Amino acid sequence: MPELPDVAVYIEALRDRIFGRKLIHAQIRGPFLLRSVEPPVSSAEGQRVVDIRRLGKQIAIGFENGVWLVFHLMIAGRLHWKTAAKIGAKNLATFEFENGFLLLTEAGTQHRAAIRMARGEEGLRALSAGGLEPLDATYDQFAAVLRASNHTLKRVLTDPHLFSGIGNAYSDEILHRAQLSPIAMTFKLTDEQLARLYQATRESLIEWTNRLREEAGNKFPEGVTAFRDEMAVHGRYGKPCPRCGAKVQRIRYAANETNYCPACQTGGKLLADRGLSRLLKEDWPRTLEEMEALKQR
Repeated sequence: MPELPDVAVYIEALRDRIFGRKLIHAQIRGPFLLRSVEPPVSSAEGQRVVDIRRLGKQIAIGFENGVWLVFHLMIAGRLHWKTAAKIGAKNLATFEFENGFLLLTEAGTQHRAAIRMARGEEGLRALSAGGLEPLDATYDQFAAVLRASNHTLKRVLTDPHLFSGIGNAYSDEILHRAQLSPIAMTFKLTDEQLARLYQATRESLIEWTNRLREEAGNKFPEGVTAFRDEMAVHGRYGKPCPRCGAKVQRIRYAANETNYCPACQTGGKLLADRGLSRLLKEDWPRTLEEMEALKQR
């Protein structure tokens, strides 16, 4: 799922192409894509773009008549920019501007991507989860959110009602940089650990936004993905940690997984994977050494 760095670069690319431009025509072909009926999509046609902003992991395009077009790409939705477009089956939505076409595609069959319309600032706020912007927050604001309730760090960082724009991928990277366990409880954090987490959050998000910006250059970002070779732990199960060389481990649950370095983040302990730990019970390895010994049996 595109997160804060990816969405920020998308927005920069859109500003360069459609800010001040008129939307000529909108066509939404995906039957599951449009999630609102008022105002209608047609109300944006003939209107110029006057604002483009990030709303958590969503992209909001504002028009001169006060109407907003809001994209939530979810896991597999992606935006594309073409100076000429062929209306094909892959394009679930096509937005024709004066100078080109903004297209939305979605891989797979789960139909999670969504387009919503809103009217005015109040309507736009209703689509926001309301989480704190991590790059705008002071340390005290960041700490207040962390200490407001007792949950795991992974859960808090990825809760859009608490922090805006952070998801599965960058929470892994943030926690690795901060050298903190994903299942550490917020109430047990020391002041020093909290300060590390605040700094790691800012550094990770800024660093990756800059990386993705440089990668895109003047082109529209087409390589948006949650898995990158330069990442420290996310999507790198079994590969060496770039800090210490230990093998990256994971916790799998539903469609997601948490990646971490046991040597850097959990004092050498393996975190219980729900499926495997229930299967192995007493034989579940507690350390990397026990894991390797189990594999050799």
